[in-house]
Amino acid sequence: MKFATKVIHAGTEPDPSTGAIMTPIYQTSTYVQAAPGKHKGYEYARSQNPTRKALEDALAAIENGKFGLCFSSGVAATDAVIKLLAPGDEVIAGNDMYGGTYRMFSKIFEKFGIRFHYVNMQEAENINNYINSNTKLIWMETPTNPLMNIADIEAIAKIAKSNNIILCVDNTFASPYLQNPLDLGADIVMHSATKYLGGHSDVIHGCLMLNDADLRERLYFIQKSCGAVPGPQDCFLVLRGIKTLHVRMQRHCENGAKIAHFLRNHPKVEKVYWNGFEDHPGYHIAKKQMRDFGGMMSFTLKDGSVDNATRVLSSTHVFALAESLGGIESLINHPASMTHASIPREERIKNGLSDTLIRLSVGIEDADDLIEDLNQAIG
Repeated sequence: MKFATKVIHAGTEPDPSTGAIMTPIYQTSTYVQAAPGKHKGYEYARSQNPTRKALEDALAAIENGKFGLCFSSGVAATDAVIKLLAPGDEVIAGNDMYGGTYRMFSKIFEKFGIRFHYVNMQEAENINNYINSNTKLIWMETPTNPLMNIADIEAIAKIAKSNNIILCVDNTFASPYLQNPLDLGADIVMHSATKYLGGHSDVIHGCLMLNDADLRERLYFIQKSCGAVPGPQDCFLVLRGIKTLHVRMQRHCENGAKIAHFLRNHPKVEKVYWNGFEDHPGYHIAKKQMRDFGGMMSFTLKDGSVDNATRVLSSTHVFALAESLGGIESLINHPASMTHASIPREERIKNGLSDTLIRLSVGIEDADDLIEDLNQAIG
């Protein structure tokens, strides 16, 4: 089944009692049993819910996986993966990542005895320098947030497998439309479904997709035991959102390319971080493992003052100054003070994230209006 058909039909069937084409919102906390232990597959809504089950099946299908698990947010999904570990275990993570992930690793799990190494994964071989007998997980983003670095999933998957290490890929920036890490050897794929999968900036949600049955059971045990599950309304919204993922992503990519080239040619822009440029260090890997280059990018100005960056951030009319990404509307963001503020400044600077970096999530509006908006804001 082709992707466009899969996102619309996978995991869903017309409701058998009414014929409703959309999966109903099963707004219930519990389920009646005919006798103790004799039920219709559902006992308690923290463990199972039919709306959630339909979404989990759909999510697994669009990532070419066998299993899907839904969570109340992207960080809740990340939290579940780290809970596979024990004190003394070590994690190798990318040195350019979402600030909320770094905050969780450094402020929550380090104090429970889990050690994290932050590594430049643009060269897969760098990972080998940190592998030891305690290494249990490799956590990677590609493209990375917010510097749009590219890591070779297939190469890193081979390193992980040869050392019996779990590889989890945060695929939020790419979405399943552009990239399928399970096909490249990853063990787990994580999404903040708040972003491209939901697509309409109206839900907080996270998910994991995978193929291994034993790993799925371990994560399901964490899901039901710790309870960071989404409600049925949230699941319904994401299920609705993924039905248009393919057409939205086409426009995100088209608009993204136009905006990136406009910015690169602007006399007041110093640098544009977008992996669709042929001279981007990760271009050839991106072209190999992605189907297009998406609508995420960052840039800096030639007048590299914080005041000037703030002026631009505060001067757009179509681009909204807000956190998050992946919605139909375009967003402009200041990582240093917003999405990545939890990373110490010295760490941000060391990894190339300057105080004046501006991140864009290019939406699906008319590209000419977006270009005009940025042009007047940059001045």
